[in-house]
Amino acid sequence: MTDTRRDWWRDAVIYQVYIRSFADGDGDGLGDVEGIRSRLPYLRDLGVDAIWINPWYPSPMADAGYDVADYRDVEPVFGTLEQAERLLREAHELGLKVFLDIVPNHTSDEHPWFQEALSAGPGSDARGRYHFRAGRGEAGEQPPTDWRSTFGGSAWTRVTEPDGSPGEWYLHLFDVKQPDLNWTRKDVRDEFLDVLRFWFDRGVDGFRIDVAHSLTKDMGYPDLGLEEEGVLDSPDRSNHAHWDRDDVFHIYEEWRELADSYDPARAFVAEAWVYSSERLAHYVAPGVLHTAFNFDFVRAPWSAGPLREVIDTTMASHATVGAPATWVLSNHDITRHVTRYARLEQVAGADIHTGDWEVDVELGRRRGRAAALLMLALPGGAYVYQGDELALEEVTDLPDEVLQDPVWERSGHTLRGRDGCRVPIPWTGSGPSLGFGDGVPWLPQPHHWAELSVAAQEGVEGSTLELYRTALRLRRELDALGDGPMHWIDSAAGVLAFRRDPGFVCVVNIGGAPAELPPHEELLVSSAPLEGGRLPVDAAAWLSTGPGPE
Repeated sequence: MTDTRRDWWRDAVIYQVYIRSFADGDGDGLGDVEGIRSRLPYLRDLGVDAIWINPWYPSPMADAGYDVADYRDVEPVFGTLEQAERLLREAHELGLKVFLDIVPNHTSDEHPWFQEALSAGPGSDARGRYHFRAGRGEAGEQPPTDWRSTFGGSAWTRVTEPDGSPGEWYLHLFDVKQPDLNWTRKDVRDEFLDVLRFWFDRGVDGFRIDVAHSLTKDMGYPDLGLEEEGVLDSPDRSNHAHWDRDDVFHIYEEWRELADSYDPARAFVAEAWVYSSERLAHYVAPGVLHTAFNFDFVRAPWSAGPLREVIDTTMASHATVGAPATWVLSNHDITRHVTRYARLEQVAGADIHTGDWEVDVELGRRRGRAAALLMLALPGGAYVYQGDELALEEVTDLPDEVLQDPVWERSGHTLRGRDGCRVPIPWTGSGPSLGFGDGVPWLPQPHHWAELSVAAQEGVEGSTLELYRTALRLRRELDALGDGPMHWIDSAAGVLAFRRDPGFVCVVNIGGAPAELPPHEELLVSSAPLEGGRLPVDAAAWLSTGPGPE
């Protein structure tokens, strides 16, 4: 039965469905709504509380659906609105809540608003919904500012006016086909409130907000003096012209008021890449958003000191505003954590799919299993990216000709982009797409993924899939897990150990030798077999200690 608590989001585990790569219901090589519907029982049995579905709206697909042409319908290649409504009903019947992705920073250049803006010409009300500016130089031939697109190149593109002359420039912090909206406009704010209502009224339980820190801009358009601009970078962006500005919180206060007006209340999670956990706390303060991804956890290397520091600062900063932490290891924009942890040289950062690293993928899988137990034992909520539960790694050798991420083109084929973490997941050990669908998948899968498929791992003791199922079952059963406090336990160098009451201890060994376990009554689950009663290196264990101190 679906959790009806108004604050269910405080400790939820949400599974990210990258719709293009989850399950293909019609055999065209792309995942779709019917594919998701067919796998809902799998997600229920996995033990998650909700799913988050990446954009399924009508789109030219210049950026895999993050260029939205219509926010109130479903892209035909993915299905129909009727099928989406059926998915929502069936998910709820299975006890699963559903989050969608909302993309408020920009639309597609094929959105009716932008097409109207192009036709209306300079100074028109329609252009006011976006950021159109005259160029610099004698003939306006230079961009209005030095702002850079996160996908490479200038963040400004010049249009041809209705009379055929070279005209104004429009802002796009991402791809040229993703013009940024002007959030000082009331009609823009009202439009998105109405879009939220449209989906909330159909049963959607919440939204993940794409680049939630980017909506508002300095309308004076000052130069930044930067040669590159990355959304995943983490410099101190105080008073930045277009990232993480204080006025963005006013937008989310309106959204929160709308979400709270529903019964049960709807919820939001922010994708906000900001420079500190203290800054992130502003996004989840009372009356603003409910949760925000903790990307400092993603950036941390597999090392006890940095991980503990991230956990401590996150817990402390979120406590100041009474919000839960939201942990995540991988998603559709960052290198899969199995590959990040596989690097023999551990470094800080999400490594946005670049770098020439020496890796040991089996070591990465071992560490990834331990990291999963760590994440699921921490206070607050957590997100699982599709394929995490199968121990999938980043696919780093995709042929150049299959790459579709706009980063590949915008960088002049110097950055391969994010396709390596978006390869369709394997369900079976055979067939043209390892059970993903009946056709050839849009990105090729490694042959060895047959051994990592759901069919190959299901019911197999010690498999990563069964580890996740066990951990998620225990997380539901144990009063100690989910939201609430935690307390560190003294431990050897390189070992993280903490208690959660009543009667639970998590130990993670990132040291150089097997570690003694603290006194306990029962080993609940471990990511690797114990060695003579000790926890091996790069492993984690959950322990029951009986009734603990209040």
